[in-house]
Amino acid sequence: MAVGVFDLLHAGHLHYLEEAKKLGQHLTVVIAHDDTVRKRKHEPVTNHDLRCRMVAGLKPVDDAMIGNPPEQPMYDILHTVQPDIIALGYDQEHAETRIRDDLNDRGFGKIKVCRVSGLSEDLDGTRKIIARILEMRQDSE
Repeated sequence: MAVGVFDLLHAGHLHYLEEAKKLGQHLTVVIAHDDTVRKRKHEPVTNHDLRCRMVAGLKPVDDAMIGNPPEQPMYDILHTVQPDIIALGYDQEHAETRIRDDLNDRGFGKIKVCRVSGLSEDLDGTRKIIARILEMRQDSE
């Protein structure tokens, strides 16, 4: 299982999902609910239905689904997905221990948590892409 916002789908997302797929035979991707994105990160550029449709169309993805809204426990989705492994992005080292602890506390201690490698490309993140677009716009003015 892989999780994420997947706003403005880019090469870093594809790499993450390719690496996650290598960890097992079946990859289910949970796309963050719009309300969760608003609460934890920012206003999403694209809505969760479109983000789910885009992710579902990627070759490494077997199933894609929208995660719980923030008022529901995020770990409840594990009863539906029943993953053996949760793949985390390369930039989620701060979350790895917390997630392992949360899984143990909730009786999901058998689920393995793995961080995948990052992409060495220059524009491997949504924020980097937005910053580049804004920079290009400034340069053209």
